[in-house]
Amino acid sequence: VQLQASGGGLVQAGGSLRLSCAPSGRTFSGYGVGWFRQAPGKERQFVAAIAWRDARKYYADPVKGRFTISRDPATSTVYLQMNAMEPEDTAVYYCADDIKYSDTYYVTRARSYGAWGQGTLVTVSS
Repeated sequence: VQLQASGGGLVQAGGSLRLSCAPSGRTFSGYGVGWFRQAPGKERQFVAAIAWRDARKYYADPVKGRFTISRDPATSTVYLQMNAMEPEDTAVYYCADDIKYSDTYYVTRARSYGAWGQGTLVTVSS
């Protein structure tokens, strides 16, 4: 496992969680770090991403205004703050890095990333 994702859990609708992602035995590589999620029976979908150098941020429409991605270069950690959570946010959340490109087309696609974490389960109850 190249990236360690943590912070998942069970939360009620309207609540908050903060996910963390840190590399294991190395530093983050590539243009930035992305968060994706995969619900049972569904494809993995883009959630948010952040450029490591200038902190440019990207968000999927369903999470805009509710989720915030950030990075801490001092600790080499990327965070995903999730507020006003909805049952539809229930999924396994994965972080990924080792992406070469900054264009939104590539940043929002899972196949653009070369390294992944093991995922952390987020469950939002109604």
